[in-house]
Amino acid sequence: MSSEPVHETAQIVAAPANNRRLTRITFGVAAVVVLLDQVSKALAVRYLQDQPPIDLLGPWLRLVFLRNPGAAFSMGTSYTFVFTGIAIAVAVVIVRTSRRLGSLGWAFALGGLLGGAVGNLLDRIFRDPGFMRGYVVDFIAFPNFPVFNLADSAIVCSSVLMVLLAVRGIEIDGRRG
Repeated sequence: MSSEPVHETAQIVAAPANNRRLTRITFGVAAVVVLLDQVSKALAVRYLQDQPPIDLLGPWLRLVFLRNPGAAFSMGTSYTFVFTGIAIAVAVVIVRTSRRLGSLGWAFALGGLLGGAVGNLLDRIFRDPGFMRGYVVDFIAFPNFPVFNLADSAIVCSSVLMVLLAVRGIEIDGRRG
């Protein structure tokens, strides 16, 4: 008997276990992002709403309360329902894609993207002015840059990580392209 079929079988058996671990990491990262995002937004609503901006690092970093009806950079303010649908679609695609994970980097990237999408989706679903039309709470401000939140940060950081993984040729399943 050749050792090659045994080796192949070992890889087949190990792959689902590794995939389950990476899927758990993806959902764990997403859960942490959602938790931090929602807690920070609750604190922003409680302590920043109807208050003047708070300078943390002079004019370089401020806390400014804003309810954003649009997408990134407050674009598309009358299409809130569309952004809600897009966030749901992104979440579904990530959940389905997580079954094919073979890369720790992609697990973190997809987890951050999922967490950011869900964090802002929760605002769209549960915040005023109503179901599926809610405004997203933003509160972090840099000079000459739109006000954002932790979910937005997770989305941007995850996107940068995805680009880096793609440039390095690392596929979602962990293979080098």
